[in-house]
Amino acid sequence: MGRSGSTLIERLLGELPGFCSIGETVHLWRRGLLENERCGCGLPFADCGFWAEVGREAFGGWGRLNPHEVLGLKDGVDRTRFLPVLLNGSEDGLLAARSARYTELYHRLYSAIALVSGASVIVDASKHASLAACLRWRYGARMRLLHVVRDPRAVAHSWSKRVPRPDASPESSEPEMARYSAGRSAVQWVAQNTCFDALARQGVPTLRVRYEDFVGAPTEEFARIAGFAGHTGACPDLGDGVSLSRGHALSGNPMRFSSGPVGVHADQSWREALPPWRRRLVAMMTTPARRRYGY
Repeated sequence: MGRSGSTLIERLLGELPGFCSIGETVHLWRRGLLENERCGCGLPFADCGFWAEVGREAFGGWGRLNPHEVLGLKDGVDRTRFLPVLLNGSEDGLLAARSARYTELYHRLYSAIALVSGASVIVDASKHASLAACLRWRYGARMRLLHVVRDPRAVAHSWSKRVPRPDASPESSEPEMARYSAGRSAVQWVAQNTCFDALARQGVPTLRVRYEDFVGAPTEEFARIAGFAGHTGACPDLGDGVSLSRGHALSGNPMRFSSGPVGVHADQSWREALPPWRRRLVAMMTTPARRRYGY
């Protein structure tokens, strides 16, 4: 689920040789094509040379796609409500046909990104379990699922904050990052993590990483993550931080605009800032899932 510390891990993976981190492509069709929001490099999507070349390689240019049709297709398959069928249904039928058309777009997109970037591993930070469920039909064990989990009380506190979206364009329908109430955050936390557990049970290669373990031992945990993703070389020592290069990640946490030295530190502000009644509400609503992950 978002606000679990995944952006830093995504950015760190993108620094490895042969890896390319691209942000949350699940939002590309609206926030990139329709609303022309800023890429991680700082330029509007339409002005970014990297994404322009990707569009040419994948589709003969972004203008060849009708974003409204893509969004209509997305709404017809990439929704949490369809997960039971996506996980347990056959490869025949209307939903399977929609999924095939939908994932063909991603296959062409990923292939173009690999060609343009020269990378062999694409790091997509999209957090829709339904998208992962669609993609597993096409990629099977080639797709690796990194399941990042954070204490639901910390997640609820983060979702309650009012945070401007620096990537939003004047045409954007979302000038601020989304905000959830404590109750909605708790429901989403349980639902999303449960769905990713279900994908793992279906055979999708999955590595679960707790945010708290990562910030507590970043070098060791990142080496474990990188190895799972296919990296065979040495990993950086994160004890003294790391330097991030400018990238082309789309959508997600504003940290994707950061470059230069960054440190890995635990954010424990929720322990003081989250009102006790909200903490109790989230704790109650997320049991026993919370205990399953050791919280």
